Amino acid sequence: MSRRQKLVLATHNPNKKTEMNAVLSDLGLDVIGLDQYPGIEDIPENGTTLLENAMIKAHTVHLKTGLPALSDDTGLEVDALHGAPGVYSARFAGEDSTYQDNVQKLLSLMEGVPKLNRTARFRTVIALVNGDTELWTEGIIEGLITCEERGTGGFGYDPIFEENDTKKTFSEMNSAEKNKISHRALALQKMHKELLTIFEIKGE
Repeated sequence: MSRRQKLVLATHNPNKKTEMNAVLSDLGLDVIGLDQYPGIEDIPENGTTLLENAMIKAHTVHLKTGLPALSDDTGLEVDALHGAPGVYSARFAGEDSTYQDNVQKLLSLMEGVPKLNRTARFRTVIALVNGDTELWTEGIIEGLITCEERGTGGFGYDPIFEENDTKKTFSEMNSAEKNKISHRALALQKMHKELLTIFEIKGE
């Protein structure tokens, strides 16, 4: 194949792009982001589920670029908050909220909740749209909400989400550790297998 096939990631978030690229890098595809399409502004995420939002973004970017489009939507589900913030995780503290705004709101709401009841999970849905092809995969990881921020890496709610097995927050892990077990990595690993077939990529 003389020209590498292109796959566009339907995100303006550089952190997500980095994580997604880490899992997809061995596919031999030219994986590009929306930074190469400045005319595509933030896509309204007005679905009521993670799958709806992921599909909305993938369809929009596929239509605007004509390229296979891969998108994700992620939610943090906190049991003590009846599954909130869920699909509203990115704008939990308001439409223009920062990562820190969202973290502080969540910690405030969880103040006084005992460890036993601080269970939560990250859920990611990855969607691919390419012509008539629509696929989606899901990754889930269980943990709990810490009482204070720990670690300096990651983004979003990573400083306050302690993964069950390692007892580390995502912010306390390096990128290699996180990319082995995270919700996004799990969903991407499943999608990775689908992409091998769709793009007819031959193994070494």
